[in-house]
Amino acid sequence: MVDGNELVFVEVRLRNHARFGDGAASITAAKRQKLARAARAFLQRHPRYQSCPCRFDVVAIKGEGQRMEMRWLKNAFAVG
Repeated sequence: MVDGNELVFVEVRLRNHARFGDGAASITAAKRQKLARAARAFLQRHPRYQSCPCRFDVVAIKGEGQRMEMRWLKNAFAVG
């Protein structure tokens, strides 16, 4: 998505049970690297966005049904 002049890559994660934390807790270093590779592939295919600043957001959802909670973590992590 685009937010102002920033290109935003959004990862949505769901956890049904809170005992392991919300969805954000499931984003490991390996998952961050995978998301960075996907972002680089996107930028190669869409050169018009290559000069835009980029960020990675996470939408973390936990629970189910009426007990569902959502957190939007802007600029959740950086990749090198």
